[in-house]
Amino acid sequence: MPLIDQPLAELRVYEGRNPRPADFDAYWAAALRELDATDPRPELRPSNALATRGAECFDLWFTGVGGARVYAKYIRPKNLAAGEKRPAALQFHGYSGNSGDWMDKLGYATEGLCYAAMDCRGQGGRSEDNASVKGPTLRGHIVRGLDDPDPRKLAFRQIFLDTAQLARVVMNLPEVDAARVGCFGASQGGALSLACAALEPRIKRAAPVFPFLCDYQRVWEMDQAKDAYQELREFFRLFDPRHERETEIFTRLGYIDCQHLAPRIKAEVLMFTGLMDTICPPSSQFAAYNKITAKKEMVIYPDFTHETLPGQADRTFNFLLGL
Repeated sequence: MPLIDQPLAELRVYEGRNPRPADFDAYWAAALRELDATDPRPELRPSNALATRGAECFDLWFTGVGGARVYAKYIRPKNLAAGEKRPAALQFHGYSGNSGDWMDKLGYATEGLCYAAMDCRGQGGRSEDNASVKGPTLRGHIVRGLDDPDPRKLAFRQIFLDTAQLARVVMNLPEVDAARVGCFGASQGGALSLACAALEPRIKRAAPVFPFLCDYQRVWEMDQAKDAYQELREFFRLFDPRHERETEIFTRLGYIDCQHLAPRIKAEVLMFTGLMDTICPPSSQFAAYNKITAKKEMVIYPDFTHETLPGQADRTFNFLLGL
């Protein structure tokens, strides 16, 4: 078959190229302590966006690290019995997007699941972006905070922590069974699903689809630092044109590389990838997948790129119904 990356046999054992910072574990331990100290102050406001017979819709707001108010759509089945606990699904959107339409989410609620879909800070939705960083922001969140002296200012650190905060908020809702919560999403949403499962060990199932934010150095070495990764190329061209800081830059990116978070995942993982994906190259995805030690399965589409994968949504739905 045609190849844009390594042969499948090599992908299955590929371990990644991007450096892992020496203090990676301490970095995320401190991040989680900060999250522990952040009062989420959740607020549910009934939404009249849809007139539904089988579900209730809410605007959910909570506080993330740094004090930002983060927004999510929340749907739960109607007419729950007193004390009844239901499983829940968390959904994360693609890069620069938002949580989407309410209508897309009703299938989960009609099958008895609670459902939350988060807007990432500073992207296409309603969440607040209150961060202040030194250095360039340059069109994207990968490089936001990359030149700040404090690596805690990396934008995706805060977004990753928001996914864990959302999970905690949903798990604490009286109608949710905290032991039966899963997450899913595609591209950036796939990366955030991995991050959520890594940072909140109670997540039971995760279904990432061609995850973004994995193995940055591999993406650059493949000359695929374009499209979703374009900001990497532009950062080097404008701020390190001779790549004198290359090792430093990729090591700093290692803090927000999902492959290094992947060993923390305890959830059962169902991942999907297309082997012709030039947006998030297969090897970058396998770098994360191969580090997951929990129960896992990779569903492969040999002829597909970064696009709709036939049957994927149905299989994800059935996977999460098993919570």
